[in-house]
Amino acid sequence: MKGYVVCVYKNITNQEKLKEYAIKAKVAVERYKGKFLIRGGRSTSNEGENSPRTVVIEFPSFDEANKFYKSKEYQDAHSILKGYAERQHQTIEGA
Repeated sequence: MKGYVVCVYKNITNQEKLKEYAIKAKVAVERYKGKFLIRGGRSTSNEGENSPRTVVIEFPSFDEANKFYKSKEYQDAHSILKGYAERQHQTIEGA
């Protein structure tokens, strides 16, 4: 089954750091055969709090999605956002 990384941002305090993170994170996504399904864009909050950004990435498997998150490439990118964004980040197995 496919694996998905779902990231819902609560806040972003530095857009430049987000751009820097996105460039490095994209390299890691591609290395682990990920495909962006949602990367920002217009949204409507139907329930709960509004989010400034949501990202969904599809991977060939749940295990591959977890390898991506734990990889040195992604962790290097992830460290750029520390102190500049708060978010919920999950890896989910597809149906």
